Amino acid sequence: MPDPAQQVRDWLATYDTPTASVAELLCDRHPRDRVALTDVGADLAARDVTYGELADRSAALAAGMAAEGVRAGDDVATMVARGADLAVAALATWRLGAVHVPLLTTFAPSAIAHRLTPGTRLVVADDDQRAKLDPGPDLPEGSVSRVVTTGEAPLREGDRTLAGLAAAGAGAPVTAAAVGGGSPFVLMHTVGSAGPAKGVPVPVRALAAFHAYHRFGLDVTGDDVYWNTSDPSGAYGLYHGLISPLLAGHRTLHLDAGFDPELVLDVLAIHGVTNLAAAPTVYRSLRAILKTLPPEIAVRRLSSAGEPLGADVLEWARDVFGVPVRDHYGQTELGMCVGRPNDPAAAAEGAEGAEPGPDSLGTALPGWRAGVLEAVADEEAPPGAFGRIGVDTEHSPLMWFTGYRDAPAATSARFTPDGRWYLTGDAGTRDRAGNLYFASRDDDAILSAGYRIGPFDVESALLEHPAVEEAAVYGLPDEVHGQLVAATVVLGEGAVGDDDLAEDLREIVRTRFASHAYPRHITFAEELPRSPSGKIRRSRLGARRV
Repeated sequence: MPDPAQQVRDWLATYDTPTASVAELLCDRHPRDRVALTDVGADLAARDVTYGELADRSAALAAGMAAEGVRAGDDVATMVARGADLAVAALATWRLGAVHVPLLTTFAPSAIAHRLTPGTRLVVADDDQRAKLDPGPDLPEGSVSRVVTTGEAPLREGDRTLAGLAAAGAGAPVTAAAVGGGSPFVLMHTVGSAGPAKGVPVPVRALAAFHAYHRFGLDVTGDDVYWNTSDPSGAYGLYHGLISPLLAGHRTLHLDAGFDPELVLDVLAIHGVTNLAAAPTVYRSLRAILKTLPPEIAVRRLSSAGEPLGADVLEWARDVFGVPVRDHYGQTELGMCVGRPNDPAAAAEGAEGAEPGPDSLGTALPGWRAGVLEAVADEEAPPGAFGRIGVDTEHSPLMWFTGYRDAPAATSARFTPDGRWYLTGDAGTRDRAGNLYFASRDDDAILSAGYRIGPFDVESALLEHPAVEEAAVYGLPDEVHGQLVAATVVLGEGAVGDDDLAEDLREIVRTRFASHAYPRHITFAEELPRSPSGKIRRSRLGARRV
């Protein structure tokens, strides 16, 4: 294999071209009889799906979608659990040159409505998600042009099913669209504390960044049984649980079941997983139940992303699994760009001769250059100085983010005025060897059980309750989840803050925003702490509970 720098150039030459076709790159170019993914049910029953099956099913579905009016550039949203149906729906979307918009199945109608646009021609949903798309206060009549469900029969008049739509298109093959490296093929959404989620268009050339992390960060090989436990409707699960394995032609597992550490161990053992990528919550949960490793589990690579793992978990994993967990750092807008690579060649290139401390994020991965800027000047800070973590766009050939959809002000805030540096919004330090150390996050986003939760969305839901005058949402440290969502609420006159009201507030968040984001801890206060400018000081609220 070429050295990492040359390999990055080769991938860019393949993926950032006018003739780039996502469906061809992720599916059609691979041998038809090669296994693409293995669907695993909650009962651990498994079914292999080949690239040939994905090609045939997605081609027929694409023809059916085209008959429903889906064209290149349109948005196609999915609310589908991980597995073959999601892969087929995404590939069909890409065959048409359309844009895949993944929606978490935990979302309520208000969160769904914010992520749909007038260009959303079709929504593919599991049967148990269909009711969220019915007309109502958040989704007025006509908000969704067409709904396609994954079950055997339509659930509403006018709906179609995946199988029915594919059958209708089986006789009209669709040529995989060549959209070029600069065209978006995915629209992700990212959250913060200052407002609702912002759209992140992912261009086709980002495939080079995803492939580079798959190879150098995760070190997935053709002999691996690879499993990324993250939800493929979120960035890490989509980029590296669905897209990058298909791109590289590697088999991956898709477990359609709720999280359970015992089930994770069963999957590792029964399916012989050798390369595991998971959120820190998974490792913390395994540590709580696992003291010695069953002999049938033989994982050679462990990776984690989303937030730094503590030294205690890292030490436990090395003792139990016999291999280290490699921490990786990135964002929805970047993919993974910093970390401790599993691939020895990448480690040799990026390490600059010094072993980082256990609390380090690691160094920039191949194709990236990261650094720390001064707190008040757009210049690199000296080693050891606290500042803003950024990505050097001029020396990062894999950089692909150019801006949020319809949010120019938010885009400008992400870059220095000269465009040289992308600002992650995180703060930290850098040592002389190039190792980065995370210190704090600027946007107050809460990282809980692998989800990135914006306080704004939860606060907006809480304020819909008639008893609530003000609300502040923040994260509290938790040994398993990383952080738990917490809220401090100021009530209106005459309202009583008791356990019943607290449960009502949790329920309104579940039903008005998302079931994964409800506040586990709720306190009531007469007022919220604020800065002289009136901004809520969430850090003070969190400190009161520690």
